[in-house]
Amino acid sequence: MNGIGVSIIIFLTVSFGLGIYAAFQVKGKTKSYIVCAKTLPLWLVALMLTAQSVDANAGIGNVFLVGTGGFWAGAVIPIGLALCLFMVGIFFAKPLNRMNLLTLPDFYFRRYDRTTNIMASIAMLVSFVILVAGNIAGAGFLMSYAFGWEYVTGLIVITSIIILYSFGGGLYSCAYTDLVQISLAIIGSLLAFIWLQAHFGSAFLWANVPTNFYDLSGLTKAGDGALINWAAIAALGFGDIIALDFMERVFAAKTPETARRGCFIGGTFTIIAGVPLSFLGLWYLSIFPDFAVERTALPHLATEIFPIVIGAFMFCGIIGAGMSTANGGIVATGTVFSRNIIQKCLPHGRILKDSTQLLLARTMTFPMMLGAFVLAYFKPDPGMLLILAFDVVFAGCLVPLVAGLYWKGSNTVGAIACIAVGSILRLVLYYTIPEPLAGIDTLIPPVVGAAVFFPVCYFTNKKVKPKHHVITETPSDEEVLEGLKY
Repeated sequence: MNGIGVSIIIFLTVSFGLGIYAAFQVKGKTKSYIVCAKTLPLWLVALMLTAQSVDANAGIGNVFLVGTGGFWAGAVIPIGLALCLFMVGIFFAKPLNRMNLLTLPDFYFRRYDRTTNIMASIAMLVSFVILVAGNIAGAGFLMSYAFGWEYVTGLIVITSIIILYSFGGGLYSCAYTDLVQISLAIIGSLLAFIWLQAHFGSAFLWANVPTNFYDLSGLTKAGDGALINWAAIAALGFGDIIALDFMERVFAAKTPETARRGCFIGGTFTIIAGVPLSFLGLWYLSIFPDFAVERTALPHLATEIFPIVIGAFMFCGIIGAGMSTANGGIVATGTVFSRNIIQKCLPHGRILKDSTQLLLARTMTFPMMLGAFVLAYFKPDPGMLLILAFDVVFAGCLVPLVAGLYWKGSNTVGAIACIAVGSILRLVLYYTIPEPLAGIDTLIPPVVGAAVFFPVCYFTNKKVKPKHHVITETPSDEEVLEGLKY
């Protein structure tokens, strides 16, 4: 076994130990399991938000997409995710943190009604099963590459580790492990970029890469992927606002101002760590001109070109960031499934005890992870799975969230119509848009959803009274757990 393999074993052992230790911090409380009892300080919120952006999807997928589609095809990932975090910090972090929410679908329940909550929950569950699938696929790739395993073996190992400590520690397990995981990812990305620049130089890079792979044609010419790249920025920059894992961390911040500032710092770190990975895709093309660019491009660089220390940083950092996103995603989906679907479908007035809610949330992590595992096995496509994940919620759920916060006229009928029309249209366009127009299928549905939402709200407001007042209320923990009014 080489040094990288030993480093990964030590890293996974430490991460697993921290994740298990985190289980003791939950202390049998649902709010602790889901949002760390709203106690997270600024530095931890910022690191956790960064970890959701610089993950296995964004690492392996970034380098692969650059190698096959040009610099902008991969750079749209950190750019889009950073844009999202800046926008959440400006417009959403403070009001949503102040509402004392446990899950993002709780907003749709409080602002609209039970039906809207269930529709939004289903869309977010689909979105995040796809997201988790991309991350365990990426981490599984790296594990199998490092140890010479079959892909499915690496996938089983990484999935087993994540589900075990997620079940016990919830978001606390993510908080405890992120400090190690994201630090390695940021350091590894920067060290790799600096080392390549020092040993090969810019002249070598530009001389061996086609011009259209690094100029602005990837943003200006449809033939060079501009439509797809802008669609990816939109899906990540706007669709990722409806991200269960981002919002978990916003809700878990101890104050609204902490949540806001954490988003700004996380967005900055996302650019610092993510854009250098895009350049690694160009370096791969210049160093290995005779190699076809595959999803193993990043681990190939890490093992064949870099010194073992940098390679170990990169492997452990990307695996860890993927584990972090998968951990947060599984905790969020298990909680949404149990709280916003199962519990909300119980006869009106029936309230589950806190201990029952916690057990249900933990139990639901298993079927959610199973769904992600199956998708990762049959469609191991990190990068594209990341973008696809947020296409789903961008289409129907974004407008009701934004308007629900900032327009008093938003009502239930408009929200239901927007979610239904946007989501159905996205599905139809997925199968009907011709390949030369790929990207339009991402951009059209949210616009059509908005065009439906506002007129429907306007013409039904006399019959359906909007509930704008709920966004200024901060319910008690007991009221939140009861989940009837809130």
